[in-house]
Amino acid sequence: MNEDIRQLFPITNQYNYLNSAAVAPMPTFSAEAVASQLLDVSENGSLNYLKWVETKNRARRIIAEMLKVDPENIAFMRNTSDGFASVADGIQWRQGDNIVSFEKEFPANFYPWRRVRDKFGVELRLCPERNGRIDLDEMIAMIDSNTKLVAISAVQYGSGFRADLERLGRAARNVDALFAVDIIQAFGVIPFDLPAQFVDIACGASHKWLCSPEGCGIMYLSERALERVEPTLVGWISVETPWDFEDREQRFKPNALAWESGTGASSLFYGLEQSVKFLHETGAEKIQSYLEELTDYFCEILSSLYYEIVSSREEGEKSQIVCVRNRNGLSPNEIARQLESENIIVSPRNDRIRIAPHVFNTMSEIEHLVEYMP
Repeated sequence: MNEDIRQLFPITNQYNYLNSAAVAPMPTFSAEAVASQLLDVSENGSLNYLKWVETKNRARRIIAEMLKVDPENIAFMRNTSDGFASVADGIQWRQGDNIVSFEKEFPANFYPWRRVRDKFGVELRLCPERNGRIDLDEMIAMIDSNTKLVAISAVQYGSGFRADLERLGRAARNVDALFAVDIIQAFGVIPFDLPAQFVDIACGASHKWLCSPEGCGIMYLSERALERVEPTLVGWISVETPWDFEDREQRFKPNALAWESGTGASSLFYGLEQSVKFLHETGAEKIQSYLEELTDYFCEILSSLYYEIVSSREEGEKSQIVCVRNRNGLSPNEIARQLESENIIVSPRNDRIRIAPHVFNTMSEIEHLVEYMP
């Protein structure tokens, strides 16, 4: 977005890195923050433990602000998969229930529901992909009075399609179903207002657009979800007064914090706090606008003779991800290998190449990418 931001990401000195939908690089100050906590442990042991906890809670508060929810409704997990798995395990399922989702969801947002299907005889209804899009009319038509949960990604990892969450959430709410959203491919670069979007459950993680260390999973539970989802993976900090080790019959916390079972990797939250603070101060709307400029430019200058743009570029459906397919049958793996030989990093996904720039990328890097695409 400007040279000052670019200098915060040393990866730009070596690579044209367009793969933040897989793992985004950390800015220098986040990596230094992680190292500072590890050094603290090395020098002081547990003496500063309460500072580690407060760092984690500051990160929680920033994330809550970004999602427009209360901090007590945010739990930290290990990853996105843990979030959805704990939700799936905590719902009382019955035969006759159904779950509505999308056929090409990332596996983190599929396997927990498949397990529910197989264990409880719940019907799993999967909306098909249509030319790189989800037909929301078609998906909403699958929702009925027996739908217990609707699951979708805010942005699809394999196409870049951005869903109208408010519309889907309203359809789920109309039949009193829970609405679960995988936010990992959008959080940090697209604005969210989870209550206004009728989202009951949101799961994501730190290592993609949040430019943070791996290992900080994020789970949001609305008040509706807290009434219907039981914490099943619990531990010593799940209770109201965890330091009272003698009271073994105390209640679990009445909010999402009950899902935090024990201590985590404190150093990771030091990096998370710094990265989300940076992104929040920069502004999701500003980041979204800039990344749309980059991806629109990519679509504009890419040769239609050799490549087909799979991703929807319609207003309201486009995202920071663009997926393209080679018209001459060149495999995505081969394209990615050729680009990597030029220090250009993208992802092969199914029959497509996925391009995912972030705030440190530039128009000239988009031109460089197109120049070397075989």
